Amino acid sequence: MHAYRHLLPLALLIGSTHCLSSTSIDQMRSNDVSHGLYEIREEARNFVARENAKNRDQWEALEPNLKVFVPRCAVPLTARWDAIRWHAVSKSGELSQRSRRVIAVICTRATGASGASPAWDVHVPVTQRTGN
Repeated sequence: MHAYRHLLPLALLIGSTHCLSSTSIDQMRSNDVSHGLYEIREEARNFVARENAKNRDQWEALEPNLKVFVPRCAVPLTARWDAIRWHAVSKSGELSQRSRRVIAVICTRATGASGASPAWDVHVPVTQRTGN
Protein backbone atom coordinates (compact mmCIF):
# COMPACT_ATOMS: atom_id res chain seq x y z
CA MET A 1 0.00 0.00 0.00
CA HIS A 2 2.80 2.42 0.86
CA ALA A 3 4.38 1.84 -2.56
CA TYR A 4 1.40 3.48 -4.29
CA ARG A 5 1.18 6.50 -1.97
CA HIS A 6 3.43 8.58 -4.26
CA LEU A 7 0.99 8.00 -7.17
CA LEU A 8 -1.93 9.70 -5.41
CA PRO A 9 -0.82 13.30 -6.15
CA LEU A 10 -0.26 12.39 -9.79
CA ALA A 11 -3.71 10.76 -10.04
CA LEU A 12 -5.35 13.81 -8.45
CA LEU A 13 -3.52 16.14 -10.84
CA ILE A 14 -4.60 14.14 -13.88
CA GLY A 15 -8.20 14.01 -12.63
CA SER A 16 -8.37 17.75 -11.95
CA THR A 17 -6.83 18.57 -15.34
CA HIS A 18 -9.58 16.55 -17.03
CA CYS A 19 -12.25 18.43 -15.05
CA LEU A 20 -10.82 21.80 -16.03
CA SER A 21 -10.57 20.90 -19.69
CA SER A 22 -14.18 19.78 -19.80
CA THR A 23 -15.53 23.03 -18.35
CA SER A 24 -17.85 24.79 -20.74
CA ILE A 25 -19.14 28.33 -20.72
CA ASP A 26 -22.63 26.94 -20.11
CA GLN A 27 -21.41 26.01 -16.61
CA MET A 28 -19.72 29.37 -15.95
CA ARG A 29 -22.70 31.20 -14.42
CA SER A 30 -22.69 34.35 -12.32
CA ASN A 31 -22.33 34.04 -8.55
CA ASP A 32 -22.02 36.49 -5.65
CA VAL A 33 -18.42 37.35 -6.56
CA SER A 34 -18.01 37.09 -10.33
CA HIS A 35 -20.05 37.66 -13.44
CA GLY A 36 -20.37 34.49 -15.48
CA LEU A 37 -19.04 34.05 -18.97
CA TYR A 38 -22.36 32.40 -19.81
CA GLU A 39 -24.28 35.64 -19.17
CA ILE A 40 -21.63 37.66 -21.00
CA ARG A 41 -21.86 35.36 -24.03
CA GLU A 42 -25.67 35.51 -23.98
CA GLU A 43 -25.63 39.33 -23.95
CA ALA A 44 -23.29 39.25 -26.97
CA ARG A 45 -25.56 36.76 -28.77
CA ASN A 46 -28.65 38.88 -28.06
CA PHE A 47 -26.87 41.99 -29.32
CA VAL A 48 -25.83 40.24 -32.55
CA ALA A 49 -29.36 38.92 -33.10
CA ARG A 50 -30.78 42.46 -32.80
CA GLU A 51 -28.09 43.89 -35.09
CA ASN A 52 -28.56 41.14 -37.68
CA ALA A 53 -32.33 41.71 -37.72
CA LYS A 54 -31.92 45.47 -38.00
CA ASN A 55 -29.20 45.50 -40.67
CA ARG A 56 -29.81 42.15 -42.38
CA ASP A 57 -26.26 41.09 -41.52
CA GLN A 58 -24.97 37.61 -40.80
CA TRP A 59 -22.73 38.07 -37.73
CA GLU A 60 -22.27 35.36 -35.14
CA ALA A 61 -20.97 35.88 -31.59
CA LEU A 62 -18.27 33.40 -30.61
CA GLU A 63 -17.04 32.42 -27.14
CA PRO A 64 -15.39 34.91 -24.76
CA ASN A 65 -11.91 34.04 -23.54
CA LEU A 66 -12.16 31.37 -20.82
CA LYS A 67 -9.43 33.15 -18.83
CA VAL A 68 -11.58 36.25 -18.25
CA PHE A 69 -12.65 36.90 -14.66
CA VAL A 70 -14.70 40.00 -13.85
CA PRO A 71 -16.59 41.07 -10.72
CA ARG A 72 -20.34 40.67 -10.56
CA CYS A 73 -22.15 43.50 -12.33
CA ALA A 74 -24.65 45.50 -10.25
CA VAL A 75 -26.54 46.80 -13.29
CA PRO A 76 -27.81 45.13 -16.48
CA LEU A 77 -25.13 44.39 -19.06
CA THR A 78 -25.06 46.33 -22.33
CA ALA A 79 -23.24 45.61 -25.58
CA ARG A 80 -21.90 47.55 -28.55
CA TRP A 81 -19.66 47.06 -31.56
CA ASP A 82 -15.98 47.66 -30.90
CA ALA A 83 -12.66 46.87 -32.56
CA ILE A 84 -9.34 45.53 -31.40
CA ARG A 85 -6.47 47.33 -33.11
CA TRP A 86 -2.80 46.40 -33.37
CA HIS A 87 0.21 47.09 -35.55
CA ALA A 88 1.92 44.47 -37.68
CA VAL A 89 5.19 44.51 -39.57
CA SER A 90 5.14 43.01 -43.06
CA LYS A 91 7.95 40.87 -44.47
CA SER A 92 9.22 43.98 -46.27
CA GLY A 93 9.40 45.85 -42.94
CA GLU A 94 6.37 48.09 -43.48
CA LEU A 95 4.26 48.91 -40.45
CA SER A 96 0.51 48.62 -40.93
CA GLN A 97 -2.44 48.95 -38.61
CA ARG A 98 -4.79 45.98 -38.36
CA SER A 99 -8.14 45.64 -36.67
CA ARG A 100 -10.74 43.03 -35.87
CA ARG A 101 -14.40 43.63 -35.08
CA VAL A 102 -15.63 42.44 -31.68
CA ILE A 103 -18.58 42.96 -29.38
CA ALA A 104 -17.84 44.80 -26.15
CA VAL A 105 -20.09 43.52 -23.36
CA ILE A 106 -20.10 46.30 -20.80
CA CYS A 107 -20.75 46.63 -17.08
CA THR A 108 -20.93 50.23 -15.89
CA ARG A 109 -20.91 49.39 -12.15
CA ALA A 110 -19.65 46.28 -10.40
CA THR A 111 -21.07 45.04 -7.09
CA GLY A 112 -19.38 46.14 -3.92
CA ALA A 113 -18.03 49.20 -5.68
CA SER A 114 -18.05 52.46 -3.78
CA GLY A 115 -17.41 55.98 -5.00
CA ALA A 116 -15.73 55.68 -8.38
CA SER A 117 -17.35 52.36 -9.22
CA PRO A 118 -15.15 50.19 -11.38
CA ALA A 119 -16.57 49.42 -14.78
CA TRP A 120 -15.43 46.63 -17.04
CA ASP A 121 -15.91 45.33 -20.55
CA VAL A 122 -15.26 41.96 -22.10
CA HIS A 123 -14.55 41.63 -25.81
CA VAL A 124 -16.37 38.78 -27.48
CA PRO A 125 -15.07 37.80 -30.93
CA VAL A 126 -17.45 37.62 -33.88
CA THR A 127 -17.40 36.04 -37.29
CA GLN A 128 -19.40 36.96 -40.35
CA ARG A 129 -21.31 34.07 -41.85
CA THR A 130 -21.40 33.84 -45.59
CA GLY A 131 -24.74 33.73 -47.41
CA ASN A 132 -25.94 30.79 -49.44
